[in-house]
Amino acid sequence: MLRTPSPDGLRFAFGTLTVFPVEVTRWDREAARAGMLCAPLAGLAVGVTAAAAGLLLLLVGAGTLLAAVATAAVPAVLTRGLHLDGLADTADGLGSGKPAEDALRIMKQSDIGPFGVLTLLFVLLAQVAALTQAYDASWAHGALAAVVSATAARLALTLAARTGVPAARPEGLGAAVAGAVPPGGALAATAAVTAASAAAAGALSGPYDAVRAALAVLCAGAVAELLLRHCVRRFGGVTGDVFGAVAETAATTALVVLVLG
Repeated sequence: MLRTPSPDGLRFAFGTLTVFPVEVTRWDREAARAGMLCAPLAGLAVGVTAAAAGLLLLLVGAGTLLAAVATAAVPAVLTRGLHLDGLADTADGLGSGKPAEDALRIMKQSDIGPFGVLTLLFVLLAQVAALTQAYDASWAHGALAAVVSATAARLALTLAARTGVPAARPEGLGAAVAGAVPPGGALAATAAVTAASAAAAGALSGPYDAVRAALAVLCAGAVAELLLRHCVRRFGGVTGDVFGAVAETAATTALVVLVLG
């Protein structure tokens, strides 16, 4: 059972995962655990803001493609591009084929290599394409896709921070939150996000979309888990970049599942 989010947890989640003006007052392990459990709430706020941007453009007469671009851009802005940067760095590290120590060194470099560029290109294209298809179906489908994908992305962070997943480095945000979330809390967060997504989709579009929204969350978590395990094998643990890659992978998977069928 999920407890009421603590103020410290909410501050940690919003202060580290978004650009919203929230001051993080505690960096200890307890705050990190509470913060990562609250990560889906930060995702919900990001998703609602992204959906609002897309709907505003539709309201003033823009096409669905432009609305989709704006919807995809807002999460990048609200996270300072850190998740996309982490995705690119992780792609470069994995694509290098080098031992863990060398791959981690590549990921820390400020430039982006060819693997990172290609990964960013195809991921963003997939997100915009899926959002365009969702907006083509209806404004409600587009808005729902924005919210569900952003929330599922941050749920993936909660799952990646669970007990048993080690940090690849002794410093950084990845080390601060790695292994902080107890398995029961991660399971409860997954159940809550899945149920809430299904309920919202059912209220807007009916039972078929409720099932599809639930599947989108679960598939997003499953694909993100595959990437997480591969990164742990390759790098010896997780880093802040891996967390970003996991989030973007989950968001993209959720969007694709939401427009299938």
